[in-house]
Amino acid sequence: MTSTLLIVQIVLAIAITIAVLLQKSSSIGLGAYSGSNESVFGAKGPTGFLSKATFTLAFAFIVNTLALGYLYTAQNSSSVADTIIPKNNAAVPAPVTPATSTNSAPAAPVAPKSK
Repeated sequence: MTSTLLIVQIVLAIAITIAVLLQKSSSIGLGAYSGSNESVFGAKGPTGFLSKATFTLAFAFIVNTLALGYLYTAQNSSSVADTIIPKNNAAVPAPVTPATSTNSAPAAPVAPKSK
């Protein structure tokens, strides 16, 4: 499921990029290369259509991002260590700590004896 949504995410990102680049800007941008599309999209030209398409694609992109985030979080909430079953279903003993002497500090150096 997540791989399908990831592919949809990539397609949406490419579609949004194309929709934004096709819109007219003050310097016309790539809209000049679109040809005579004004008759196809109506009297106002592709401006209204492209802005609505950009908004729709952006909304779908955000919803898809939230769905991917939720699925990845739900998928990664468990650890691999949780799936390890001890051999023969026996309880795993706790590690034994080594016995230490009561005086755990190192001994002070002794001054050498003079001859």
